[in-house]
Amino acid sequence: MCLPWQCAELCWPKRDVLWYTDICMKYDALLFDLDGTLLDTLGDLYTAVNAALSSRGFPLRSIDEVRQFVGNGAATLITRAVPEGTPNAECRLIYDAFVSYYAAHCTESTQPYAGISCVLDAVRARGVKTAIVSNKDDLATRKLAAHFFPGLFDVVYGNRVGVKRKPAPDAVLEVLARFSLSADRAVYIGDSDVDIATARAAGMPCISVLWGFRDEAFLRAHGATLTVQTPGELLCAVSER
Repeated sequence: MCLPWQCAELCWPKRDVLWYTDICMKYDALLFDLDGTLLDTLGDLYTAVNAALSSRGFPLRSIDEVRQFVGNGAATLITRAVPEGTPNAECRLIYDAFVSYYAAHCTESTQPYAGISCVLDAVRARGVKTAIVSNKDDLATRKLAAHFFPGLFDVVYGNRVGVKRKPAPDAVLEVLARFSLSADRAVYIGDSDVDIATARAAGMPCISVLWGFRDEAFLRAHGATLTVQTPGELLCAVSER
C-alpha cells in the first residue's frame, strides 16, 4: 500500500503524517468514472477509432475530436466519428471494427493518472468502498480495472445489456444497493457533464476532476459545484478531521 505522504505522484496540499493519521472519511463509498478520471485512455481510443474508420475508407479524426466524442459509450463515439449521414449498417460495421481493435489494444498507451492509485490505497485503508461505473463496454471496463487496479475496486460496472447508460442513475443506484448505502453516504467522481448529470439523477454529491477530457469552464457551465485539480486535492475533498 502506498501511503499519501510516501507517494511522489500524489502532489497533495497536506503532506504531513499527522494530518493523514488524524483524518476520517466524509463518505462510505467513492464511485468513479473510468475514462478521463482514473485512466488516461485517450491515446488508445484515438488509435482504435481511426483504425475502424480506416478499415471502411472513411476520413480520420484528430485526437482533439475524439476527446470531444467520448463519454457516452462506444456506439455514440462511433456515431459522432463517422461523417454525417452515414447509413446505420455502415456505422455498425465500423462499431464492430472499433470494438475488436480496442479489445486487442486497450492497454498499449493507457495509464492511470499519476497519484490516483495512492488515493485508492488511502481510502480503502480507511474502510471506504470503491466502485467504477462507466459507459465503456462492460468487458473492456473490467479488463482495464483488473489490469491497472487489481484488488482496488469492490464493484466494476461498464455498459451492460438491459441497464440504462449514464446519465441514467440505474448503475449507480445498483452499486449503492450492493453497498447498502443511501445516496448521501457516497460521492460520484468524474470528468464530464455526463458524470455531473448522473450524480444529480442519483441524488448524490459529485466531484469533478480537471485532469480529464473536459476543462473547468465546460464543467462549471454544466453544473459542476466542486472541482479538484490533482488526486491530492481529491483525497482532501473526501477527507475530514
